[in-house]
Amino acid sequence: MKLANAIVKNRKIILIITLVLLIPSILGIVKTRVNYDMLTYLPSDMETVKGQDELLKEFNKGAFTFLIFENMSDKDVAKLKGEIESIDHVATVLWYDSLADLSIPMELLPAKVYNEFNTDHSTMMAVFFDTGTSDDHTMEAVREIRKTCGEQCLVSGMTALVVDLKDLCEKEEPVYVGLAVAFALCAMLLLLDSWLIPFVFLASIGIMIVINLGTNYFLGEVSYITKALSAVLQLAVTMDYSIFLWHSYNEQRTKYDENKKAMAVAIHETFASVLGSSITTVAGFIALCFMSFTLGRDLGIVMAKGVLLGVIGCVTVLPALILWLDKPLQKTKHKSLIPDMKKFSNGIVKIFPAFLILFVLLIAPAYNGYSKANKEVYYDMGQCLPEDMNYVTSVKKLRDDYNIASTHMILLNADVPAKDVRNMTKEMEAVDGVKYVLGMESLVGSRVPKEFIPEDVMKLVKSENYQLLLINSEYVVASDAVNQQIETLISIMKKYDPSGMLIGEAPCMKDMIETTDRDFKVVNIISILAIFLIIFFVEKSLSLPVILIAVIELGIFINLGMPHYLGQSMSFITPICISTIQLGATVDYAILMTTRYKNERIGGAEKKKAVHTALHTSIPSILVSGLGLFAATFGVALYSDMEIISSMCLLMARGALISMVLVIFILPAMFMLCDKVICKTTIGMK
Repeated sequence: MKLANAIVKNRKIILIITLVLLIPSILGIVKTRVNYDMLTYLPSDMETVKGQDELLKEFNKGAFTFLIFENMSDKDVAKLKGEIESIDHVATVLWYDSLADLSIPMELLPAKVYNEFNTDHSTMMAVFFDTGTSDDHTMEAVREIRKTCGEQCLVSGMTALVVDLKDLCEKEEPVYVGLAVAFALCAMLLLLDSWLIPFVFLASIGIMIVINLGTNYFLGEVSYITKALSAVLQLAVTMDYSIFLWHSYNEQRTKYDENKKAMAVAIHETFASVLGSSITTVAGFIALCFMSFTLGRDLGIVMAKGVLLGVIGCVTVLPALILWLDKPLQKTKHKSLIPDMKKFSNGIVKIFPAFLILFVLLIAPAYNGYSKANKEVYYDMGQCLPEDMNYVTSVKKLRDDYNIASTHMILLNADVPAKDVRNMTKEMEAVDGVKYVLGMESLVGSRVPKEFIPEDVMKLVKSENYQLLLINSEYVVASDAVNQQIETLISIMKKYDPSGMLIGEAPCMKDMIETTDRDFKVVNIISILAIFLIIFFVEKSLSLPVILIAVIELGIFINLGMPHYLGQSMSFITPICISTIQLGATVDYAILMTTRYKNERIGGAEKKKAVHTALHTSIPSILVSGLGLFAATFGVALYSDMEIISSMCLLMARGALISMVLVIFILPAMFMLCDKVICKTTIGMK
C-alpha cells in the first residue's frame, strides 16, 4: 500500500515525468533503423551467411539484381548502363556488351552470352552492388536506378523486394495504428460503463506504446514485422489492465468517501492481479526469444517490454489521469451494455456434457488442419506483396521471358584448376532446373585469351582466394524443387572443392526453412512449459494447468488449422508467432475464471454453484478482453495490402474470439467433469 499511496500522492509529478519522457521516445522512434530483410535473421554460423560475408569481402559484391529493359534499342540500353554504373555503390554492371565492345571476334563469343541476355522484345542486365542486400546505401541505389531508367525498366532481386516492402510499410503503418485505435475505441464505448474512460485508456496506453517504441533505439534496429505489429499488439494485450483498474476503482469508490484513498486501494489490488495476468503474456513473448532465427527474439523482446511498460502505465499514468479527470468521468458513466449473465451461465452449466462431447469431436479435425497448415506455409516474402508492385512484376517477367526463377552463386577456391571447373559446370548444367552456369570458362569461352578479358569482368569472377560462378535456375525460391536442386549442386561442388560455398537467396531460404521448422517445435514446448509452471504456481495445482492449456491449445489448433480447410496459405513466421501470442494473451481468460471457481469451492460452495458463479462473474471481463483484442487487430487485417501483416492480424483477431468462446463454453464443462481431480490435486481445496 505504501507504493500505491506514493503514486496517488505524486500523480502530478508522474504525469510531468511521463510527458518529458515522450520527447526522447519520439526521437528514438525516428532514429531506430527498420530491417526489411528476413535473411539477416539467420544464425551467423551458417555456411550461406558466411558465404555472403566472403563475397562482400573478396569481391566487394554484396547485393545483386537483374534489370529488364523492354522495347528499347541497344544504343539506349548502353547509355542507361553507363548512367547506372555512375550511381553510388553500384560495383559492376554486366551486359552482353561488356564483352562485345572489345576487339574479340564475335565468332569467339559463346552464343548463349547474347541469347541469355536478350529476347525479341527485352534485354537483361545484371547489376552488382558493393553493399549488402538490406543496406540503406543499396536501397538508395535501387531507388536511383528506378528513377534513372524509368517505367520501361523492371528491377528484381532481394533489395528491390526490401525497397517495395519498406515503401508499403511506411505508407500503411500509420493507418494500422489508426484502425486499431478506432476499432478498440468502438468496442470499449459499447462494452464499458463510461463514455469518457475509453479515451483515457487510449491516452495512457498510447503514451506507453510511444515509450516502448522509443526504447527500441537501444536494440539497434527492429524488423518491419515488429514495427508494424508492436503498437497494435501492445494496445490489444494491455487494454485489459486498464479495465481491471477502472473496475476496481469504481468498486472502491463505494467503500471510501475520498477518491484518492479509493484509487490507492485500487492500485494495490490491481497490481497484484495484473502482475499475475501479465506474466503469462510476457512468457509467451519471451518464448519467441529462444528461436535461432532471431526475428523471434526481435519481436519477443519488444513485446515483452511493451507488456511490462503496459503494467507500469496501468498503475502510474492511468491512475493519475483518472484522478485528474474524475469529475467528468463520473458524470459520463452509464449502464454497461453487457446484460446479466446468470441465466445464460445457468444454461451452459446445465448442458455441460454437450460441450464435453463437442470438445472431443473438435480435437481430431482441429489438429489435422493444424498439422497440415504448418506444412503449407510460404517462405518467399514476395508473396506478401500486392501483384502490381514493381518487384512482383519484374520477378514474373524474369520467369516468363528468361525462364529464371532464382539465382545461386558458388564460391570456389581460386586454385581449383580450369579443367575441374569446366567438368563441374557440365555436371551442374545437367541438374534438373539449372538453366546455365556462368563462370570464367562459360562466360567468355576457353578460346578467348585471358589478356582480352576486361579487368572489371575478371574482378567479377575471380579474386585472390576465390572464383565466382553464377547459376540461374528455373525453380522458384523456397520450393521443394529448388531445395532438392541446391542439395544436388552442393554435393557436386564438394567433390571438386570441399571448402566451396553455395550462396544466394534460395540457399538462404532453404536454411531458413530448416531453422524455423526446428524453432517452431522449440518455441511451442518452451511457451507451454513456461505457462504451465506459471499457472501451477499461481493456482497451486497440478491438474488446473493441464486443463487450461488443453482448452487454449484446442483454440490454437482450430485457429491455425482453418487456413488448411479454407485453402489459404500463411507466412512461415505466422504459426510460430500466433501459437505463442494466442496462448500467452488468452490463457488469462481461463485463469480469471479458474481463480474465481477455486475461491468459490474453497469458500464452501458446491461444485455446480461454484462453476455457475465463476462463469457469470467472469463473462463480462472475458467479453471485454476478447472483443478488445479482436477489435484492435481485425481492422488492420481488413486494410493491409501486405499479406503477412494482414494474415497475422486476422489470426490474432480470430484466435481471440475462438479462445473466448472455448473458455466460456468448454472450460466450465471441464470443471464440472474434473472437479474431484482438481480438488485432490490443488493445495487448499481438499
